[in-house]
Amino acid sequence: MARTESPTTGAITDVPGIRVGHAHRIGHGWLTGVSVVLPPPGTIGSVDVRGGGPGTHETDALDPTTLVSTVDAVVLTGGSAYGLATAAGVQRWCEENGRGFPVPGGVVPIVPAAAIFDLGRGGDFSARPDADMGYQAALAAANSSEGADVDRGNVGAGAGAAIGAGTFKGGVGTASVQLSGENVHIVVGALAVVNAAGLPWQPGRAAPAAGEGLNTTLVVVATNAQLTVAQAKRTSTAAHAGMARALNPVHTMADGDTIFTLATGAQTLISSVELPIAAMIELQSAAAEAVRLAIGDGIAQATQVTTPVQTWPEFRAPQESI
Repeated sequence: MARTESPTTGAITDVPGIRVGHAHRIGHGWLTGVSVVLPPPGTIGSVDVRGGGPGTHETDALDPTTLVSTVDAVVLTGGSAYGLATAAGVQRWCEENGRGFPVPGGVVPIVPAAAIFDLGRGGDFSARPDADMGYQAALAAANSSEGADVDRGNVGAGAGAAIGAGTFKGGVGTASVQLSGENVHIVVGALAVVNAAGLPWQPGRAAPAAGEGLNTTLVVVATNAQLTVAQAKRTSTAAHAGMARALNPVHTMADGDTIFTLATGAQTLISSVELPIAAMIELQSAAAEAVRLAIGDGIAQATQVTTPVQTWPEFRAPQESI
């Protein structure tokens, strides 16, 4: 299949049916937020956690050996482990709209979540995302139009993000890669929250000191391809290569680097059964590239923020190093 990238890097919402919503608070002690990826019903999902200090919720449910294969929403949040409370608000929105795993008497929404550390960056350690903020982000995603562009930079879970061991401002970025072949059109998109210990990778640049060691980059990869949960798991694993190409260092003991993969199943990956492995390798390569581009976009779109705690300036470098 031939691979193409949008001149403006595209967005995860180039994948039909994928919607993104943000909620955040900035000022008066606040510098944090939450981002929600809302896929169409029936979307399968999995995850690969590589950081040694993750803050996650319901990731065990995405293992290929578990009962439920579908995902109703993915939550990326600030607030460290406290911020995982936002998943309850997203679950509430899903339940109100009948989205979830059917059980006697109702549904149980499957809403995995992962958090970055941004506690206290706005000046108030107790100012952190909660269930109501999660609900608002889910509502924003649901109210967005099909294919709508995604707000980037200091929004949602990127509001309090920082890079370079807390030296520069990080943020939310997104990108997409398209694969086209005979009767096949696959879209692979990524949404990244860049709160990394590292800086954009560049030959000869040493990795920055770990600083406080409170760092995480979170990513959601989405595709319209038809994948099994096991294939989605392997796609998350392969996509971590894009994180390693974008940042140095990654996957340290003191971060929670995590990549979710969602597959809507709208498009068969191959038009014949001759080279199924080759087609999967192409998709996973595209996922890694979408992650690399989304991380670069999150850094490029972030803007300077000053709070009573600190000023985080924009990071600027030659385009080829981002």
